[in-house]
Amino acid sequence: MEEKYELDDIREIIRTSADEGYRSFQGKLMPDTKNFIGVRLPVLRKLARKIAKEEGKDYLERALARKPEEELFEEIMLQGMVIGYIKGDINDILSYTEKFLPKIDNWSVCDSFCSGWKTALDEPEKVWEWLQGFFASEEEFIVRFGVVMVLNYYVNDTYIEKLFPIFDGIRHEGYYVKMAVAWAVSICYIKYPEQCMAYLKKNRLDDFTYHKALQKITESRCVGEEEKKRIKAMRRG
Repeated sequence: MEEKYELDDIREIIRTSADEGYRSFQGKLMPDTKNFIGVRLPVLRKLARKIAKEEGKDYLERALARKPEEELFEEIMLQGMVIGYIKGDINDILSYTEKFLPKIDNWSVCDSFCSGWKTALDEPEKVWEWLQGFFASEEEFIVRFGVVMVLNYYVNDTYIEKLFPIFDGIRHEGYYVKMAVAWAVSICYIKYPEQCMAYLKKNRLDDFTYHKALQKITESRCVGEEEKKRIKAMRRG
């Protein structure tokens, strides 16, 4: 950007990109979220890439200082995307992320943020250690952030056996935490069926999370019909 956009200018760009049809669609997916105006993700990503390239850190310093109750859903989503696109010292990116996390109050921002947060690919061990502080949080979407991060970046040979104790240790009662853990377990099964089956036979998940994990496994096209029958037979009670 040749001239720095003020936050109000960015809000106006977002408002002019609103799509009422998409807003109605979003409303069905996120009935508890009200502050969105219906801007499609590719539009936000294009804007985020431009901001990240030309004034990313300056923008984040200003935008992250705003209170979430004063912002549109799309403004918060945009901040997360810019964090995902900026390049620089990992400690700066972790700092921006820690300032951003309290703004997350829905699954959509959380999951989109995680999928675009590629720093974990560059510094896997450092990020892994950093993530360990989130699993015991009292905040539902901070725990979900940690779980979705590991299912995105750590279901691999190096970390697979380290994931199961984490899932067992999560005690948050939030619906979106339980669903994230179930999702993560299903991804583990799809990629590492033998290790995950051994875990499923001796896990300490609550019944809701355990059964949702089984359900997600059986819904996967990557799982054969005979396997699905075995998984369904593993229901408790």
